[in-house]
Amino acid sequence: MSINKVILVGNVGKDPVVRYFDKGVAKATFPLATSETYTNQQGETITSTEWHNIVLWRALAEVAEKTIKKGSQVYIVGKIKTRSYVDKDGINKYITEILADTLLLLEKKQAPGSSSPQTDRPVSESHDKGIAGQGVNEPSASYQPANEISNKNWPDKNNTVNEDFGTDIKPGDSQNEDDLPF
Repeated sequence: MSINKVILVGNVGKDPVVRYFDKGVAKATFPLATSETYTNQQGETITSTEWHNIVLWRALAEVAEKTIKKGSQVYIVGKIKTRSYVDKDGINKYITEILADTLLLLEKKQAPGSSSPQTDRPVSESHDKGIAGQGVNEPSASYQPANEISNKNWPDKNNTVNEDFGTDIKPGDSQNEDDLPF
């Protein structure tokens, strides 16, 4: 068994370049930057940035053309693909790309004092592998584990004594770990 799956959250380096081929098939490409920050032994903060070549096809490429701009923060799921080509001087070149099959455009957090609330939620999403009827797999809002504890046996939060470990959340509440976008 083998798995080839990549999940990236990063910032778009350039506006997508979209090309249309025979029968209207669209291909979008753009660079994506992912950064990691750490402190070295001397106490200096070091930021390391990796650049990824993202490739989107068909409807997903058309969505990217309309919604993604340089600086946008995106969530990408796809697979790594390395291909080779011969350049104009006859030299074999290799390029590694991420063939994306899921794209979510994430909102930037607003500055304090702005009119809209601060969020980091997806604003646009699409999923395309050329198969009709396939969509993004997300848990339903009413997700509940099979062996859920009944709410009638749950202690009233007003009767707790110095317990500060999330008593506001009871089984059956829609907020759970599976609701996260990644």
